[in-house]
Amino acid sequence: MANKEYNLEDRFVEYSCRMIDVVESLPNTRAGNYIAGQLIKSCISPTFNYGEVQGAESRNDFIHKLGVVLKELKECRTALKIIRRKELIKPVKRIDAIFKETEELIAIIAKSIETAEKNKERLKK
Repeated sequence: MANKEYNLEDRFVEYSCRMIDVVESLPNTRAGNYIAGQLIKSCISPTFNYGEVQGAESRNDFIHKLGVVLKELKECRTALKIIRRKELIKPVKRIDAIFKETEELIAIIAKSIETAEKNKERLKK
């Protein structure tokens, strides 16, 4: 088994590409088009904003930019829930894997924010 280097930026790029496939699978209806328009912005935003996180100018800037990434991921999760509930993509299980990836990315970023906040407090003492 080859050792694969863990790269969160690459994971975000892959996430955005997979979410684009979700957007392209939505029906050409008023609801489908509206959700697609919202989702295309929120599914690519975490990737671009994660790039900004890497260039943060301070610990506070780092935490703020991670917060933006988290907010956009949560918007994606909500959109995926609507897509599932309304069965806008069939079979619904087609989006199970990307929903799971969304949850995992949310957990990673939330934990990163928590760690950064703790480190910030530790430095104040």
